[in-house]
Amino acid sequence: MTSSLLTPRRRSRVGTTGGVAATGSTAPTRILDWRDPLVASLLDEIDVTADSETVRRIETLRQAHRLITAAVRPVYSVQDERPVSEVLRRGRGSCSQRLAVLEAVARAAGVATRVRGLLVDGTFWYPRFPRLRRIVPDRVLLAWPEFRLADAPPASWLAVSELFGSLGELSDGGEAGFTNSGSETLFEALSRTAIDWDGATLCPTAGAGCDLSAYVVADLGRFDSRDELFARHGQTLCPVARVLAEPVMGRHRAA
Repeated sequence: MTSSLLTPRRRSRVGTTGGVAATGSTAPTRILDWRDPLVASLLDEIDVTADSETVRRIETLRQAHRLITAAVRPVYSVQDERPVSEVLRRGRGSCSQRLAVLEAVARAAGVATRVRGLLVDGTFWYPRFPRLRRIVPDRVLLAWPEFRLADAPPASWLAVSELFGSLGELSDGGEAGFTNSGSETLFEALSRTAIDWDGATLCPTAGAGCDLSAYVVADLGRFDSRDELFARHGQTLCPVARVLAEPVMGRHRAA
């Protein structure tokens, strides 16, 4: 049984289609404060040589993902609006916060980003909290990044799900899907298996499937930034719940 007691009130989320025409941006925001020296330092570690601008952007993002995986320890932080600079200073962050770091590095490298807002059923997180199911939020808000690979119209967008290959390639790679249990996080799983929110794939191997669409309660559309998404729909937890949970969950290693 999931809980609705910890989630924001007076937020209309089901059936919303805000941000469908989002064009994205490279501008810094309160969350994506990429002008901070820590973001610049991360970008300086990336070395890409490519003839194609599209290939250059993809390889920059892949290298950034690997660096973030190593530099930011996975924890269960519930502060989705924490600025990227603070996440890097702490050296730990949730999947949402680590994805925000990836967006910030992308923008610093001149790659425009936007996010797709997904409401995911809280039961998706049951394997991580087997004894705390009663306090798992009934719906979790995900800001799922997309990256603009071409500036000239029509713009070409790459979802973070396909950063390391198409969904078809990743689902056919002989790997089991994401189980949301154990030490692997959603952020890390992106590099080895399909994370499919739309029901387009099915992992052929035994174990978890790649199709996670059954967990999607609502698609809220696309937004120019995660700041805009959270401003319109709130974070997963209400302010009081975040204040109470963050001191413990923000240090608890994801496992």
